[in-house]
Amino acid sequence: IAGGQVPLICVAGHHRNMADYAGFANQFRRQIGEDWPVVLVDLKGRGRSSDRGDKSLYASPVDAEDLAQIAAALAIERAIFIGQGYGGQVVMALAAHHANLIAGTVLLDAGPVSDPRGLVRLRNNLRILEGNRSESGFRAMTRRILSTDYPATPEHILDELAGRTHYLDKRSRVQMLFDPYLIEMLERFEHDDILVPQWQLFGALAEAPLLLMRTQLTEQLRRETFEEMLRRRRDAEGYVIEGQGSPALLNTAEDVEPIAEFVRRTARLRRAAWRSSSSFI
Repeated sequence: IAGGQVPLICVAGHHRNMADYAGFANQFRRQIGEDWPVVLVDLKGRGRSSDRGDKSLYASPVDAEDLAQIAAALAIERAIFIGQGYGGQVVMALAAHHANLIAGTVLLDAGPVSDPRGLVRLRNNLRILEGNRSESGFRAMTRRILSTDYPATPEHILDELAGRTHYLDKRSRVQMLFDPYLIEMLERFEHDDILVPQWQLFGALAEAPLLLMRTQLTEQLRRETFEEMLRRRRDAEGYVIEGQGSPALLNTAEDVEPIAEFVRRTARLRRAAWRSSSSFI
């Protein structure tokens, strides 16, 4: 990439898609430069990507291999990855098998163990939205659900957030912009489940710079898990986005600036390492 720019590859959460990064991409480029390469990804079964025929392939290691193929197709040898929620788990799986691709990582509401309470709530909310709704009923329902996670957010932003994953067809039936099987995958979780931590996957990120972020109201990543991640990676910076849940809106300069600065700093480190290695050739 010209000018020492390190591409930024953005991966969304469990059932979500690249639309979650639309506002972020605009804010990010205002801060770091319009020509900085940013890649927005729809994992299989989300957004514009086709559903998987074999449902058993909905798994983070498989999605990680898809990410590696996307990078290869774009001739990207190393990139900074930002993953929200499940997207962060995919990035950790990528680091475990393709560490050479990772120039840096931003984990947002993502870590080595998810909070089962958040998974159950997500499943229940998605089930509520299924079925026939009038346009006004659908809007009222999504606003009620989302207002818990975004208490100070204007209603038109909540409507936009809901429209990223659902829409009403001509018969006023709710349609999903993701494979419905992704809801079925959440059926096995209960509030009191104790999930097995995957600290070895978190450890796979050890060779590259790391920025850890958490939304204040998230139910996807417990605060104690976030703090333990910071304890284990003392070189990593931590940042909390106030007054929001998952996914982070990332639509203000204040919340995007830590990511932009992390990308700048990581790019500088990459350039310095390249110059150092070149001096010995």
